[in-house]
Amino acid sequence: MISKFIEENQEKILSTICDLIKIPSISIEDNSIPGKPFGENCAKALEYTLNLAKEMGFKVKNIDGYCGYIEFGEGEEMLGIIGHLDVVPAGDGWTKCNPFEPLIDNNRLYGRGAIDDKGPVIASLFAMKYVMDTINVNKRVRLIIGLNEEVSWKCIEYYKEHEESPTIGFSPDADFPCIYAEKGFLNVYLNSSIPSNDIIQIKKLVCDNAINIVPKYAECILETTDINSNTIEAELFNIISENNFHIKIEKIDDSTIKLISSGVAAHAAHPDLGVNALSRLLVLLNRLFNLHNINIPILNYMDTKINTTIYGEDMDLNCEDESGKLTLNVGNLKFENNDLIIGLNIRIPVTIYPTIIKHKIAESTNDFGDTTVTFSDEKPALYVPKNDPLVTTLCDVFNESTGQNVEPITCGGATYARAFKNVVSFGANMPGNMDLCHQADEYINIPDLLKAVEIYIKAIWKLTE
Repeated sequence: MISKFIEENQEKILSTICDLIKIPSISIEDNSIPGKPFGENCAKALEYTLNLAKEMGFKVKNIDGYCGYIEFGEGEEMLGIIGHLDVVPAGDGWTKCNPFEPLIDNNRLYGRGAIDDKGPVIASLFAMKYVMDTINVNKRVRLIIGLNEEVSWKCIEYYKEHEESPTIGFSPDADFPCIYAEKGFLNVYLNSSIPSNDIIQIKKLVCDNAINIVPKYAECILETTDINSNTIEAELFNIISENNFHIKIEKIDDSTIKLISSGVAAHAAHPDLGVNALSRLLVLLNRLFNLHNINIPILNYMDTKINTTIYGEDMDLNCEDESGKLTLNVGNLKFENNDLIIGLNIRIPVTIYPTIIKHKIAESTNDFGDTTVTFSDEKPALYVPKNDPLVTTLCDVFNESTGQNVEPITCGGATYARAFKNVVSFGANMPGNMDLCHQADEYINIPDLLKAVEIYIKAIWKLTE
């Protein structure tokens, strides 16, 4: 019966995801529009999904535009399924389609949000529909939909202030078979002024990028004064060649040089899968200034203390446990009136206290001029023992549905699972598949998507027995 249901609803599942991808629901924190705190497009995505669910026979609620839920069943206990409809910006490098004009090609559905998290949310919705229509459950089942997951989680904070928390649940926003541990999460902002000198001036420095994405692009404009720009150009070329950086030099005039750094975007939880255009540019600038005995403390700090150009890790803060290594993404910067702010996104192993990391970072900046440190968006790690019934049940469901025999895993991503007790992340990315969250040409394999519907049906069934 499950296979027949999925076959009969395949076209509707795909068209629904495509309709959602067409809505560029990038979360914009703006309270100027009543009832739409995260912008028009996030509001449209939520209303579209709630209206569809209402037509399917579910109880729905829009919670003041911050989030919403879709529910069926009765009982004091609640099974929560927690996902999100906001997406990261489109980014550059798409070759298959416009990020917000979905494409189905070669059994893949392409578009921003296909795997993170619109596809899995809709897979969960149709799984709920099957269970609602065919199985008697002894719990309420509620799909909680956020709109600010990619920014600061204000949506889920609002939900927790105004609505009931689930008794047990999962978030379809990571990998199968089941995530039992998620690293801690911390954003760090380094602020320092760029001292003036009589040789080379930074006139422009740009990397307007989401902090949780490995930057694909960064640029800088340098102006020379008491030295010929041909000399600077040659020095830059040598540093670039020695380090194999993908940085282009454009000579604008006799005193002005533009640098364009190119990289590969990736989720900040997996910086090793990307190439950081910004960190390489900052290293290049520091080494150029050093050649002329010019000390710019914040650039020197980035080059010598934050060793992210190759490894995606801060080697001075190197720590590791069963959830993996500490990773660090140099995510973005702001440069204005010689004041530079650099944003770092850090994923902290589950057994390491974030306070220790914050102390080490603050301590490490002491010798680097007037550099100040600000911390924000700290999220605690999630850890549920491997033998917890929730973890074992979800792993059993996955293995029985796929014929595999895989163990629960850890991840560096931050999902809504950590917002509630007794919740873990569960799919929808299949084992062995590349993590395409936040990357160009994001897609979900259609057979994997349909298998996820089956897995979610069986998981809901098991968890509501």
